[in-house]
Amino acid sequence: MYAIIETGGRQEKAMPGEKLKVEKLDAQVGDTIRFDKVMLVNRDGSVELGKPYVDGASVTATVTEQGRGRKILVFKKKRRKQYRRTRGHRQSYTAVTVEAIEG
Repeated sequence: MYAIIETGGRQEKAMPGEKLKVEKLDAQVGDTIRFDKVMLVNRDGSVELGKPYVDGASVTATVTEQGRGRKILVFKKKRRKQYRRTRGHRQSYTAVTVEAIEG
């Protein structure tokens, strides 16, 4: 059994017991979060597809960590002009553990 949910502008595949890293959510570690934007639910081969979301379906998850990803370097250069700029970026994330898929 799995579900496709939409969070943070991306689609994620959620299975019970699985850990996911999603865009930063405003929640504390240990809080329970409910994702209502469920796009697809697959129960043992029977697929329920939403238009765009499945009515009455939700995914319950528990927040396990608030963190930041690895650093990505952004390098700009213009040849023969002595112009170089280096910047770093670390994206914030929320790690959740999927508890159940309802609906």
